[in-house]
Amino acid sequence: MAEMDTKPEKTPSLTERAYKELEEMIVTLQLEPGSVLSEAALAAQLGIGRTPIREALHRLAREGLVMILPRRGILVSEINIRSQLKLLEVRREIERLMSRSAAARATEEERLEFREIADGMITAAETDDDVTFMRHDLRFNQLVAQACRNEYAANTMGLMAGLVRRFWFMHHKQVADMPLAAKRHADVALAIAQGEREPAAAASDRLVDYAEDCTRASLDA
Repeated sequence: MAEMDTKPEKTPSLTERAYKELEEMIVTLQLEPGSVLSEAALAAQLGIGRTPIREALHRLAREGLVMILPRRGILVSEINIRSQLKLLEVRREIERLMSRSAAARATEEERLEFREIADGMITAAETDDDVTFMRHDLRFNQLVAQACRNEYAANTMGLMAGLVRRFWFMHHKQVADMPLAAKRHADVALAIAQGEREPAAAASDRLVDYAEDCTRASLDA
């Protein structure tokens, strides 16, 4: 009889859990731009110690979602539309590279998960469920960063992803089309899953085209 795999499943650290929960709260505007945050209050709310909360906040600060100000506290950063347009210029080039590379380098296990994300995105589109979409979007970003096997591109994109997602969540009900956004993400995920490098790059460009149209519509509004 073959030996059973008794290797324990990897569980997220408390810092990773704190980061994930705080990132979602900021991106989905439960913690609004300009809000003053308290480590103690967040620790009590999430049931996590202050050290993981502090480490998560420092990571969020590197990503531009919060500002740590000496003697003033921790602020959720404001949203600037013109800065978002500059960010999209960089995002287009990096995401195209990462999508193409992920299509070439993803493992079979990762390709399976990309298919699952594509299915989840389509379900979110059909049900118009923006929170579910945001959760799939976070995992999609993480998986592309992992599968592209290029830590320099992944680190650069990691500094932008939360700002992009928060901006979209803030404005999508006024100027965006959530089902279309989910379908654009599904197109990229499916092309990567199928190992199609140039279709993945083209789908990535269409996704950023959509994001840029939404951003300019927000500026006009």
